[in-house]
Amino acid sequence: MRNLLLLMVGCFMFAGQIVAQGSTDKWNLQRCVEYAAKNNISVKQADIQARLAALEVERTKLSQYPSASANTNLGTQFGRSIDPTTNLFTTTQLLFQQVNLNVNATVFNWGALKADRQVAGFNAQAAIADIERITNDVSLSIATFFLQVVAAKQQIAIAEVQVGQTQSQLGFTRKRVEAGALPELSAAEIEAQLARDSTSLVSANATFQQAVIQLKAAINLDMSVSFDVEIPAVDNIPLQPLGELDPAFLYQLALNNQPAQKVSDLRIKSAEASIKRARSAFYPTISAFGGLGSNFANAATTITGANVIGTRPTTNFVTVNNQNYQVFQPDIQLTSSKRNFFQMWSGWGGQLEQNFRQNFGLNVQIPIFNAGSAKLGYERSKLNLRTAQVSRQQADLTLQQNIYQAHTNAMAAIQRFHASDKSVEASQKAYDYARKRFEAGLSNTLDLITNQNNLLRAKLDRLNNQFDYIFRIKLLEFYKGQGIKL
Repeated sequence: MRNLLLLMVGCFMFAGQIVAQGSTDKWNLQRCVEYAAKNNISVKQADIQARLAALEVERTKLSQYPSASANTNLGTQFGRSIDPTTNLFTTTQLLFQQVNLNVNATVFNWGALKADRQVAGFNAQAAIADIERITNDVSLSIATFFLQVVAAKQQIAIAEVQVGQTQSQLGFTRKRVEAGALPELSAAEIEAQLARDSTSLVSANATFQQAVIQLKAAINLDMSVSFDVEIPAVDNIPLQPLGELDPAFLYQLALNNQPAQKVSDLRIKSAEASIKRARSAFYPTISAFGGLGSNFANAATTITGANVIGTRPTTNFVTVNNQNYQVFQPDIQLTSSKRNFFQMWSGWGGQLEQNFRQNFGLNVQIPIFNAGSAKLGYERSKLNLRTAQVSRQQADLTLQQNIYQAHTNAMAAIQRFHASDKSVEASQKAYDYARKRFEAGLSNTLDLITNQNNLLRAKLDRLNNQFDYIFRIKLLEFYKGQGIKL
C-alpha cells in the first residue's frame, strides 16, 4: 500500500510538472496583436457597430420591396350596434369576424430609397474601416507595452551581470582583506554596493512584472494565465534606414492607406447621400395600394318554431263577386333559443364569400406645410456634410503632424542611441582601468564603485535609447503601410 501511494504521488507530481511546463507559453508581438484584435474590448465594440451597420444596409435593401400585412379580428357585440355585414343598426347580440389583406408599394419618391441605401452602405463601409483603425491603435499600444516588457527583461539581464561582477569583486577583495593587503572598509564598501545592486535587480524584476501586467491588460488576457514574452534578438530586428523614411513621402502614402482617412472619406460620402435623401422630402411621394377583405356576423339566437295564436285584421281588402272582404293575417308567436359558441359559426364560409371585397389604387402624398421640418432637415444635412469635411481636414492635419513628429523623434532617438553607445564604450574602458588599478592596489574602493555605477547607468541609458529608436522607426514603417512587427 505504501509503494502504491508513493507511485500515485509521483505520478501527480510528474503530471503537475508537465502542466506547469506546458502552461508557460511564449508570446511574440505578432501573437499579442492577433489576440488583441479578437479580444480587445474596443475592437469588440467596433465589430458590434459594424454588424449593426450591416443590418441597416439589409433593411434599406428590403425597404424597396412592397409591404404586405394581414389582419383578422374576432369578437361579440351587445346593445345597439352596427352589423358589419349590412351596416345597419341592430340590437341583437352578434358574433363577428373581419379578415383583411393589404399591400402597399412605393412607386416613386424622388430617390429617397436609393439615397437611404447609399447612406447605409457608406456607413457600413466606414464601420468596417473603423475596426481597422481601432485595431491599428491597439497594435501601436501593444507594441509600446511589448517593447517595455522587452526593455525590462534586458534591464534584468544587465542587473544580473552587475550583481555577478560585484560578487566577484567582493570575493577578490575579501581575500585581499584576509591577507592584510586591504582594510576591512574596502570589503564593507563592496558589500554595500552588492546590496544596492541586489536592490536594483529586485526593482528590475518588479518593473518587468508590472510591464507584463500592462501588456496583459492591453490584449485583454486573464491575469491568472501564465505568460512569458518571446524576447527577440534586439540587434537582429530589421529596421529601415531613416533616410528612406522621408516624412513628406510617408504622409502621401498614409493619406491612402491609413484607415482613419478611409473612415473620413466614407463619412463624407454618407453625408452627401444624406443631402439627397433630405431633398426628396420637398417632393410628392407616389405609392400603390391594394387590399382584400370580407366580413362575417351571426346572431347569438336562432328561431326554432312558430305557433298561430289567432288572426287580426289588416287594412287590405279583396273583391270577390263584386263584394269587398277584409283580409286577416295570422298572429304568429315565434320561439327561439340561444346558440352555443360553435353553433354561432353557422354560415361562416358562405358569408365570407358573399361579403368578399377588393380594392386597389394610387396614393399621392404632397408635402404642403410640415412646420419647416423638411427645410430644417435639408439644412442640417448640409451642415453635417461640412462637419464631415472639416473632420477630414483635421484628421489629415493630425496625421501630418504625427508623421513629422515621429520622424523628428526618430532622428533624436538615433542620435541619443549613438551618443549612449559611445558613453557605454567610454564607461567600459574606465571601469576596466579602475578594476585593474584596484586589483593592483593603486586605487581605492570608492573609485571602483563609482566607475561601476557609471557603467551600469550608461548601459541602461543605451538600452532605453535603443528601444526608443526601434519604436520610432517601427512607427514610421507603420505609417508607410507595413504594419507593426519586430
